[in-house]
Amino acid sequence: MTDWPNSGGVGPRPVPNRAVPTTGPGNDPGGGYGYGGHASYDSGYNTGQVYAGSGYAGGSPGEPAAPGYGGARPAPDWGRRFKTGLVTLLVVLLVWSVGTYFWADSKLRREVDLSAVMDRPEKGEGTTYLIVGSDSREGLSDEDRKKLRTGSAEGKRTDSMIILHVGPEGNTMISLPRDSWVTIPEFKGSESGKTFPSPGARKLNAAYSMDGATLLVRTVEYNTGLHIDHYAEIGFGGFASIVDALGGVEMDIPRDIKDKNSGADFKKGRQTLDGAQALAFVRNRYEAGSDLERTKNQQKFLSALANQAATPSTIINPFRLYPTLGAGLDTLIVDEDMGLFDLASMFWAMKGVSGGEGASMNMPIAGSAPQGSLKWDMTRVKQLVGQLKNGEKVTVRAD
Repeated sequence: MTDWPNSGGVGPRPVPNRAVPTTGPGNDPGGGYGYGGHASYDSGYNTGQVYAGSGYAGGSPGEPAAPGYGGARPAPDWGRRFKTGLVTLLVVLLVWSVGTYFWADSKLRREVDLSAVMDRPEKGEGTTYLIVGSDSREGLSDEDRKKLRTGSAEGKRTDSMIILHVGPEGNTMISLPRDSWVTIPEFKGSESGKTFPSPGARKLNAAYSMDGATLLVRTVEYNTGLHIDHYAEIGFGGFASIVDALGGVEMDIPRDIKDKNSGADFKKGRQTLDGAQALAFVRNRYEAGSDLERTKNQQKFLSALANQAATPSTIINPFRLYPTLGAGLDTLIVDEDMGLFDLASMFWAMKGVSGGEGASMNMPIAGSAPQGSLKWDMTRVKQLVGQLKNGEKVTVRAD
């Protein structure tokens, strides 16, 4: 009989079998190693049984599942993810919109003080804009002047003038021929503040040459009785840049046009005009045969321009919106009270006219006047102005 070390015997100590703490026949009920029992012997063989409630193979009943070892993953909460994504998108759009607004608003050149205009008529229904295209070469290089055929004259003069009235019964665009024979009234100098006597009857564009935007507004108000709420002016370079930033403007040219003075050279039909071509089209005067025909072309083009600029493909596309705003706002001169919402209203009104939601016309003309100018038909002018101021539908038509 072999003696064990704990009994004082001599002999080698056998290596005990590895066992799991169990109880049962042949095992140490105190939870010992069960050296003498067969039931406590662990042979290392695994039958593959998984205990119920165990989180991993070979676990014991009642033991918690071990994380990351085959436990069931919770199903994705798609509703919560959608809400989170939607909120994030709205926040991004809000930040982008606010940032764009303040960026664009800071670029507006509010240089015209309409409060300096004397003896203004009472305001009527709706909002009235005076839109002016000047022949300013500001910012144009010699190469640009050659390309755009602007010439090299210093200073600036009016090249086109349009009244845009946004009223409850529709929008109305009225072109004012620059050769209109009107009275330039007494006025206050925009820089000196001095009051100057009336120089008498002159062509309308002479008012702008004498004292700029404020005298032009004063002259238009004096001869029409309309209160001008906002003023917007753009030069040659800015006009061409806006068209190019939009990728061109599609126009239906009514006939073949070729004019060496403006550089216009078009075939009849629908086509896309770039900045230089657009400028040539709206400046075409000699081939058009009259200033009245020229103003009609200007209205058509400005309506097409507004129609294309105020589309979702431009407004929600930053790669088109920012270049267009940058090109236009850098060169757009407006009155001190004009904001981006007023500017947007102006463009939407122009788009509405092109879509048939208003009237487009020249100021009614009665015939010729001195110096090759045009005389207004004051009977129809007064009727037209009355309808605009009273918020009525415009029924007056020009020839």
